[in-house]
Amino acid sequence: MKKSVKTSGKIGVTKRRRRWLKPVALLSVYDKGGIVEFAKALINLGWEIIASGGTCKVLKEANLQATDVAEIVGGGAILGHRVVTLSREIHAGLLSTDSEEDKKELQRMGIPRIDLVCVDLYPLIEEIQNPEATTESVLNKTDIGGPAILRSAAKGQRIVICDPADCERVLSWLEMGPPYQGPLVQELAAKAEGVVADYCLASARFHSQGKIDGMVGTLVKECKYGENPWQKPAGLYKVSDDSLAIHNFKQIQGTDPSFINLTDLDRGLQTLSHISAALNQNGFMSKYIAVGLKHGNPCGAALGEFPLEVIERMLSGDLRAIFGGTVILNFDVDEGAAFTLRRYAMPEGKKRLLDCIIAPSFDEAVLAELSRKNDKCRLFCNPDMNHHGLLLDLATRFRPVRGGFLRQPSYNYVISADHIILSTSGFKGAAMADMLLAWAVGSTSNSNTITLVRDGYVLANAVGQQDRRIAAGLAVLRAREAGHHCKGAVAYSDSFFPFPDAPAVLIDAGVRAILTSSGSLNDSATIELCRQRQVHLFMVPDVTSRGFYGH
Repeated sequence: MKKSVKTSGKIGVTKRRRRWLKPVALLSVYDKGGIVEFAKALINLGWEIIASGGTCKVLKEANLQATDVAEIVGGGAILGHRVVTLSREIHAGLLSTDSEEDKKELQRMGIPRIDLVCVDLYPLIEEIQNPEATTESVLNKTDIGGPAILRSAAKGQRIVICDPADCERVLSWLEMGPPYQGPLVQELAAKAEGVVADYCLASARFHSQGKIDGMVGTLVKECKYGENPWQKPAGLYKVSDDSLAIHNFKQIQGTDPSFINLTDLDRGLQTLSHISAALNQNGFMSKYIAVGLKHGNPCGAALGEFPLEVIERMLSGDLRAIFGGTVILNFDVDEGAAFTLRRYAMPEGKKRLLDCIIAPSFDEAVLAELSRKNDKCRLFCNPDMNHHGLLLDLATRFRPVRGGFLRQPSYNYVISADHIILSTSGFKGAAMADMLLAWAVGSTSNSNTITLVRDGYVLANAVGQQDRRIAAGLAVLRAREAGHHCKGAVAYSDSFFPFPDAPAVLIDAGVRAILTSSGSLNDSATIELCRQRQVHLFMVPDVTSRGFYGH
């Protein structure tokens, strides 16, 4: 039976006045997986455990010695055990300093100094992402005590664990004994503050219905500099996770990636996943796909049944532009693929310079073939990037602007034959696959864009032009400069033609089919031109299908 003692306040409280002679860890976790093993390891290292109700129950069932937080806090748990750790006793144990005055005060009140906390949070973000989430369900999954503990522990410079992945590292560090101070404590405290910030931001975003938004990221890769050498520091920050997140691509060769290497990886993945999605959504078998990029825009792309042929046709799109560029493939790189990437259409004894190659995997035997002087060819792999189909990125897109940022939904539209509202004639089979390839490349390139494709590979990609006629002319010019003719090609325009002059340029060059959007006052003139010249014209609604990207 514990004794009740009166404090100087108005409320009688129960205190467990005892001397705490060992370092103390506070464990309070929603996910109990691994907590027994962690607590046992702490006890073996000479620590004493206090734990919140549910966690304490699990520990005691495992025959581990632990003190329930309710035995320490004044008055015990209240409001159906919803308010326990939100007490001055717990936070005093976390915020006390090493001064003799603080030590004596804690001892007088029977409060332990808490040296370590291991706390996870209620799954608020998971509940918010639930399509059936309500305000009530979100509030029920909103943790208050956990974030408060993490912040107090961080401020008190205690050892803070908010991620189970850190438990083993902390245990190894604790084996060296006190004092429990140093860079690791600072690192873990900062991580806890970041977790709490993201948690609170998710709540604010939900309850404000998007009127409050932002992002919290963790640096996972430093870049030598940004887009230009004078833009320092620069780096890749992790915000969320999926199997194809950029930080989940493993670098297996080459110097540290540049800022542009990583933006090219992201842009190439966007194009590759849209090609794959368009093919799958329109009933085509998954194919081998290769995309070559320069400064974020595809300068070559191809699809087909044979990997080496696909690489050759991708490179042939523009052998000049791909020099020093990036290649992304949805199939593994073996010796044949590596040889083709470096030597196809090159003078005898010369190798093609590439800055970055991305693929599901690389045979160890190809690493020497793909290497460059000063190790400047970076190789990235991700096994989930295989030719069976790539998932689109569904994350909300942010763009910094002066004084704030812009926000919009993810670029995840995929064209379908069902979306075509005008067709001057039928168009099926391989020709439709060409059209889908042109769409995927053009709609993931900087607008305005005209893209030309024939026989499963890109002939030219004219990007970032201010008017359609020049874009059409540039596409034809780039195709011819790369050694291609346009006869029989298909063309994609990422928005409608204001006048029929741009389609006329494409038709004069030999283009046999055009995919564009409707919405121009002069749509009828474009339609009539294509009918007169016997060119297939396909239109999709501009309001739902426009392919602007990369502004």
